[in-house]
Amino acid sequence: MTAVQRLDQVGAGPVGYAGVSMGCGLGIPLIVAEPRIQAAVLGLLGVAGLAEDAARITVPVRFLVQWDDRQVPRDQSLALFDALGSAEKTLHANPGGHGEVPSFEIDDALSFFTRHLSRPAGRRA
Repeated sequence: MTAVQRLDQVGAGPVGYAGVSMGCGLGIPLIVAEPRIQAAVLGLLGVAGLAEDAARITVPVRFLVQWDDRQVPRDQSLALFDALGSAEKTLHANPGGHGEVPSFEIDDALSFFTRHLSRPAGRRA
């Protein structure tokens, strides 16, 4: 992350993390361990093995669920959302399978990051 922040087009400002499916599973422990991450877009994954770390997340989270996902049972995704410790979290559920996240969710995620990363830091517990 430090190397990316050294790029002229990035800079040293607050950082967001976006990861769905396996990226969600890898991202949850990273978000807990990395204080520079100030907001996250996660989803398309279940709670198995992640509840403890998810409970330690305090940054704003936008969580995506595909309602007809055959790879990740809906109840497991909802359980992971429930496990997130963030006081500011939103659930975005859309019809479709695992790889069918609507393109407008990407646009909305960018707005989410703009809103949360342009505020002063200090939302961590």
